[in-house]
Amino acid sequence: MKLLEYQGKEVFHRYGIPVEKCHVLKSVSELKNMPDDLGYPVVVKAQVHVGGRGKAGGVKLAHNHEEMETYFKEIMGMTIKGEKVEIVCVTQAVNIEKEFYLSIVLDRENNGFTLMASGEGGMEIEQVAKESPEKILFLHINPLIGLLPYHAREVGFFLNIPKENISALSKIILKLYTLFRENDLTLAEINPLVITPKGDFYAIDSKMIIDDNAMIRHKDWEAYRTLSGDEKIEHEAKEKGLSYIKLDGNVGCIVNGAGLAMATMDLIKKYGGNPANFLDVGGSSRPQKMIDAIEIITRDKNVKSIFINIFGGITRCDDIAKGLLQAIKKINIELPIVIRLTGTNEKEGKALLEGTSLHTVSSMKEGAQLSIKLAKGV
Repeated sequence: MKLLEYQGKEVFHRYGIPVEKCHVLKSVSELKNMPDDLGYPVVVKAQVHVGGRGKAGGVKLAHNHEEMETYFKEIMGMTIKGEKVEIVCVTQAVNIEKEFYLSIVLDRENNGFTLMASGEGGMEIEQVAKESPEKILFLHINPLIGLLPYHAREVGFFLNIPKENISALSKIILKLYTLFRENDLTLAEINPLVITPKGDFYAIDSKMIIDDNAMIRHKDWEAYRTLSGDEKIEHEAKEKGLSYIKLDGNVGCIVNGAGLAMATMDLIKKYGGNPANFLDVGGSSRPQKMIDAIEIITRDKNVKSIFINIFGGITRCDDIAKGLLQAIKKINIELPIVIRLTGTNEKEGKALLEGTSLHTVSSMKEGAQLSIKLAKGV
């Protein structure tokens, strides 16, 4: 589960990490009733789960009330990388001397955690890693030992923090680690962490990801759950018994079984295509599942073809075919559909599809190659 910036800052505040004062607004009427206690200038910030808000116009510096109101109306309701802005945060502007990047991330490769720090705050860390990897400190944390004070001081020395400010920075780092461990996070990020000319630190942005598998231990976190555009669709799919994850490709995939779904996606990549999603309909034979799967996939405007790859064990191929035919009748589908049916009631399923516009294939390889070709409009 991802937290919005203002939610992450609320958690920072609880753990003693300094943040600037802010007001969270969800409507124009709330703007009219907002206390005038922040002073000016203020920063008007869109609250979304995606990055690149500033470049998209979702972060504005307002020097007076009129500017703040104008920017609020511009930002509220705008779309940033496919996500509609429904919450806006108005924060105190901070006099910034220097910006830093700081995060702790779950590091499965090293069976522990990694603290990352950089003097290139405010930038996407992926860009810094690509262009100037020497500017990033990667500090491995043994979970049995934890993050120790000397580790935190090491970060301060790497960032060339003035000696008189290293103690304050170290406290922030140790508190961030405590927050990370106590709440089963997979990511706790401050970007940027800033220092003012007076030597005060502020976390002026936050990013947190909570391990969903640990939610049973943190039921209070449910109050923070807000779903982005893609997450709303994934949540809807889950309620319908489907496992769906949106990707960036143009070949839609409908498969039964997670292993077969992964193999199907790999095959599409192998032959030069890009899968648009992971979608596992599971072992149920209910035709409604196929209707739901088609309806969800066709919401993605990037999808140019659909590859349905079914291995019938518990799942019956004839029920898949019935669901597909019902979906075509119910939904106006103009996309080319490639389907491979093999296993239980395979003959019956294929017989139902005879005479339709569907492209039936006998192998995964043939299906992947044809779906890629059709996605290209060839």
